[in-house]
Amino acid sequence: MKPATRCVGAMALCGLVLSLLPPPASAGEAGEKGDAEAKPKEWVDLLKGGDLTQFWTTTGNWSLADGVVQLQPRPGEGGWTRYDAYLWLKDKQYQDFEFEFEFKVNKGGNSGFYFHVGNLKSPVATGIEVQLYDSGSKKPDAKLSDHDACGIIPGIPPAKNTCKPAGEWNLVGVLCQGEKLTVKLNGEVVNEVDLTNPRIKNRPKSGYIGFQDHGVPLWLRGMKVREL
Repeated sequence: MKPATRCVGAMALCGLVLSLLPPPASAGEAGEKGDAEAKPKEWVDLLKGGDLTQFWTTTGNWSLADGVVQLQPRPGEGGWTRYDAYLWLKDKQYQDFEFEFEFKVNKGGNSGFYFHVGNLKSPVATGIEVQLYDSGSKKPDAKLSDHDACGIIPGIPPAKNTCKPAGEWNLVGVLCQGEKLTVKLNGEVVNEVDLTNPRIKNRPKSGYIGFQDHGVPLWLRGMKVREL
């Protein structure tokens, strides 16, 4: 074969190979693929099937009926140091997550949502708490502490009080991603915290999730979580 003929043949072969290759992804398609990979996992209904023991463990007197979790401490049960009586998500630990639930308390009611708990026998010292409290009776301009609804314990009060009166349901959303924690109460952002804040920077960066048994009645519903 003459050199020119070889060149033409090689070019034809290259063209054939290129025609068989899939077209390159456009910038939009590549972005969509990246977005899909970055999407959080699906929400997990933590009360699915009406069986509290499917996702939760506790020695406390927690029960589930008609989609509502109720804590009714037994006679003689009081205080908040009975850590095994807290309602703990079983087996799994979380780092970046989104959690939603509703809570209701009686007048003076008190509980807490715990996350990044490193030791279930010492959650107050090895975790972070989002305070659940009867703050609905406070005046709108009253000074708030970390022990008011959606304060971060230890030491970080909410920016405002959007808690409803005792006996009414409150919707809470907790978003923890990277070093940022955002807490919503009844649709409004009430706390934005950097996890490097000196008050909590030494707490674990991942851990267990649970609700406090403070020795007083508490109601929960709509509990769901998804990993980010």
